[in-house]
Amino acid sequence: MPRPSTAEAEIAEELAVVRPALLPAYTRALPGARAAVLTRLWRGLTHDPLPWITGREDTRSGVVLRLADGRRLEGPVPDPYATNAGVTAVRLDGTEYDDPARLMADLAVPHSGSFAAELGHSTASLALSRAGQRDFGGPGDAAPVRDWEWEQRVVDGHPFHPNCRSRPGFSVAEQLAYGPEHRPVVELELIPVPARECLVSGAWPDRLRDGDRVLVPVHPWQAAHVLKRAGEPGASGRGEGTASASRQGAASVRGEGALAAHPLMALRTLALPDGPHVKTAVSARLTSSVRDISLGSVAASAALSDFGQAVAERTDGLLRITRTPAAVAAGSPDLTALLRESPEKYAGPGERVVPVAALAATDLPRSPARLARLARLALTVGLRLLDLGVALEAHGQNLLVVLSPDGEPVRLVYRDLADLRVSPARLARHGIPVPDVPDRMVTDDALALRRKLFGSLVAGALAGTAGSGSALRAALETAVPDLPRTDDLSALLGGPLPAKALTLMRLSPGTAGDQWAELPNPLRSGSG
Repeated sequence: MPRPSTAEAEIAEELAVVRPALLPAYTRALPGARAAVLTRLWRGLTHDPLPWITGREDTRSGVVLRLADGRRLEGPVPDPYATNAGVTAVRLDGTEYDDPARLMADLAVPHSGSFAAELGHSTASLALSRAGQRDFGGPGDAAPVRDWEWEQRVVDGHPFHPNCRSRPGFSVAEQLAYGPEHRPVVELELIPVPARECLVSGAWPDRLRDGDRVLVPVHPWQAAHVLKRAGEPGASGRGEGTASASRQGAASVRGEGALAAHPLMALRTLALPDGPHVKTAVSARLTSSVRDISLGSVAASAALSDFGQAVAERTDGLLRITRTPAAVAAGSPDLTALLRESPEKYAGPGERVVPVAALAATDLPRSPARLARLARLALTVGLRLLDLGVALEAHGQNLLVVLSPDGEPVRLVYRDLADLRVSPARLARHGIPVPDVPDRMVTDDALALRRKLFGSLVAGALAGTAGSGSALRAALETAVPDLPRTDDLSALLGGPLPAKALTLMRLSPGTAGDQWAELPNPLRSGSG
């Protein structure tokens, strides 16, 4: 049996203290977790434009990558759209590796040490997540009813990111207490801040005010580690991934009351029992990014919400946008919160609103016809908005599908507008004013707009639902003939498919913004 990595051993030691009954299941889950993370990593190594990989050779038995220093890295032929390919081992100069963290450490390329630590944490946390889901889908596991119950079905995190479950800075107790896949109820602390010291967008509700003070919902991890408040799991703090409390001025005030909420896939976004969702700041690096809420996002939230509603009206009812009625920032990104409508608002009688990332918990991915109808619906909406001048970040977390009582995809719901891209030139052609949004969201670059949509929707949400290149190709082949012929569709069909180069990005900490890989176009190749 392979020797556990440092992260795996640390989590086992903590688990033996805080939840010893879960330790055997965690140990059993480790080999599968290593393979799941290694599968994602191998996808990145074989498709991302990594500068230290100088050649690739496809052989009958797999793929050989030539490294700049002369070494050879060998593994199976990867399906870049597979979610359960199960790469169990690769070979570096003849030595076999089944542990993605050890492989990355021994590659010894720039920044591989820090990335190896993240991979180790991703593997261990994924094993912990799987260990806590022993009854998932079993006789005692009730079918989801509320929106958060669908979200909590996503156990493995991002389908293609090697850091699918990386949560550095979270102890085992905190992962069990706050991770959505563990199905906890989380108490959001309410921190009062004088209204004059707050940036408020929209109408902050009266129930979250106390006289002339605004009550800011704060995630308990943020309260314990960043705002340095005691009384939460792990409040003594574990340094990696945290931000300095000195960046904001309200850390010393006392909290007043709490909101019980259910964590969603994003962990920092939670559903209140009466419907609204609360997006909080969590100043830790989860997957790729530190999950603050920028002051610009707070300031632009109302304008973006109105803009999203306006462009959704041009989709003939095929798309709904969840509104953000209010947002607040109390001096820094560390102490911010957004209130957002629940997608459940857009479900009719008997309908279900399901995040695309959670569709594996339904029968839709197993029905080629329904998968094709989802692809047609999503591409119809995405391309229509792109023509208008709006590129959605339509990955499986932001994009939700409304399913009819018999399971047919009938329309879409989109949430979290902070990562849109808008084109002034395209908007002008349709007589739509440019919204007052941060400069980073504005571009007329057709390549940037298409990467944003196609990378998130086709290489992300649809590929993750299909589960393989062959299933994705079949769905697209059925959907594409019904789509209006546009330059954007021609670009989608005529070249490689863009996807975020997630491995390259984690190995390039000094490079800001997204970096991109080009995947074999499933409509032009034999992917899968």
